[in-house]
Amino acid sequence: MKIFLTGATGLIGRPLAAGLVESGHAVVALTRRRGAVSGLPAGVECLEGDPAVAGSWQDVLARCDACVHLAGEPVAAGRWTPERKAAIERSRVESTRRVVEVVAAGGPRVLVCGSAVGFYGSRGDEPLDEAAARGQGFLADVCVRWEAEAAPAAARARVSLVRTGIVLAREGGALPRMALPFKLMAGGPFGDGAAWQPWIHLDDEVALLRFALEDDRVRGPLNGAAPAAARSRDLASALGRVLHRPSFLPAPAAALRLLLGEMSEVVLASQRVVPRKAADLGFRFRFGELEPALRDLLG
Repeated sequence: MKIFLTGATGLIGRPLAAGLVESGHAVVALTRRRGAVSGLPAGVECLEGDPAVAGSWQDVLARCDACVHLAGEPVAAGRWTPERKAAIERSRVESTRRVVEVVAAGGPRVLVCGSAVGFYGSRGDEPLDEAAARGQGFLADVCVRWEAEAAPAAARARVSLVRTGIVLAREGGALPRMALPFKLMAGGPFGDGAAWQPWIHLDDEVALLRFALEDDRVRGPLNGAAPAAARSRDLASALGRVLHRPSFLPAPAAALRLLLGEMSEVVLASQRVVPRKAADLGFRFRFGELEPALRDLLG
């Protein structure tokens, strides 16, 4: 297939592009900064353009067989000022609208669109499979609008919406920042440690996106979270064991809210996400348990 990839220079996009090329697919990568393409494999066709703004890149997209749309401003890159919140929402909603304009008009027959477990809001101990209702809060509102922009493409293309949790990776993403306090002998759970934190190993996230791309049975929402859900205290304990550091110093919820403002919603939300559709369709996670995943990345 000829596959159009937005967000190709991000944490998930780079290894996804490499895997697709290795498997013989042709990959067209859209990036807002030409200088950011270092690290992409040879053979990837790189285009410069903003996916939130109509442009000549849409003509190239129209000639592709499939699109994996991962573009979006990082959610946890800083405090949620009004400007940051507007950028987070615009980068997802507007870019998806521009992609769907092409798909709905006769472009690719497959659209795999990024989304996030933020769709579910904070729900305590409630198991959240793909049939669960939307939640409340800023991220839930963004995800609902994000997914709604992808909906019109389903009139002529197969559309999958991958609701991803915390992606654990060796470099980049949340894990290095989560591990740092433990390395400084100051690690522990967030808040009271009871919140469920949906996580997924980077290798499994890439494999799940490819599964959504290549398997015709995958349609609609698909939860990108490992089957062994973990509470914040479980994550802290596992990090402590893997790094051989103590894990008993909690970060109080009040302090996190003071430090992070509204963005504390990301680390304090309780989301017991269940990858039911992936299991029903026979997808196998390589890292279904938390501690082996952490040992692979940090050991």
